[in-house]
Amino acid sequence: MNIYNVIMAGGGGTRFWPLSRQELPKQLINLSGEDALINETIARIEELSDKDKLFVVTNEKQVDALSEIVGDKCIKENILKEPLARNTAAAIGFAAFNIMKKYGDGVMCVYPADHYIKDEINFRETIKTAIEAAEKYNKLVTIGITPTFPSTGYGYIKFDNESVISDKVYDVIEFVEKPSFEVAKEYISSNEYLWNSGMFVWKVSKILEDFKRYLPKVYNQLEKISMDIGKPCEYETVKKIYPSLQSISIDYGIMERSNDVVVVPGNFGWNDVGSWDSLGAIYPSDEEGNIKRGDLITIDTSNSIIYSDDKLISTVGINDLIVVSTNDAVMVCRKDRAQDVKKIVEMLKEKDKQEYI
Repeated sequence: MNIYNVIMAGGGGTRFWPLSRQELPKQLINLSGEDALINETIARIEELSDKDKLFVVTNEKQVDALSEIVGDKCIKENILKEPLARNTAAAIGFAAFNIMKKYGDGVMCVYPADHYIKDEINFRETIKTAIEAAEKYNKLVTIGITPTFPSTGYGYIKFDNESVISDKVYDVIEFVEKPSFEVAKEYISSNEYLWNSGMFVWKVSKILEDFKRYLPKVYNQLEKISMDIGKPCEYETVKKIYPSLQSISIDYGIMERSNDVVVVPGNFGWNDVGSWDSLGAIYPSDEEGNIKRGDLITIDTSNSIIYSDDKLISTVGINDLIVVSTNDAVMVCRKDRAQDVKKIVEMLKEKDKQEYI
């Protein structure tokens, strides 16, 4: 059975403002010092499938920059362009219809474009286990991350560790929203919960069947788009229909409703690199607990993140802060408010300061 890799790369990365922008978001930026996050994603999954079976779903505003950064790692016709964001269900359904129309059925592996993974060998073994489960049992497979601390920033998956579908594959009991710290501690101590990574594996035919069952309106609209895939009018049809699609996540739309969901636990040094305070997953800290990149002078500075994209930053007597400088903006916030950086982008939109978005 064919294996297809699908990368979701349409996000705005607003919590990484001012470095991440609408036309050059986080997934297209070299945060690690090695390569753009999307290219690192492609590199770690390329041995799982053929190059011509890699699909990337992105936003219309990002497609030119993404195409240039990805280069020949993905064939042009498999870079799927959304005219506007309609959450993960639409993006995944759009890719599934494209795959079925161009190649036929197979196992579809879905990855966000902007995750950091330390142990790539263990990661690929986990995905291979998921592929086998999807193919053999026709299940919707999600990858759960073994928690290492009581995170309040991730959703959780409760699984039945006594109900083993096959080796390392377990029944999912429920998906749980981001918890409070006290609840997260209970989750960790119970050994019944995993972090929700946002990675999925399933047969193309299975996910389309479940779109038809649980999101019939979305299915019907995407089916109309599929009729014009490969035709000169394809993108005109996409632009016409896409705004009518329900904006809903694949978790809410299908995963939480289906009785056919299983999970493969993974432990491979995963981090979703969701905000500035997560850079510790990529960069080691200095003796004062600082994570630093760029031209910097720090005096009596501790437990801070200081990132310069263009100019000298100097700090004196600060701690627990994030300081970021780009060519046109500076952002300073407390580390414990890192999730709120996206509110700056919301305010910029309200003030119609598009040049900073």
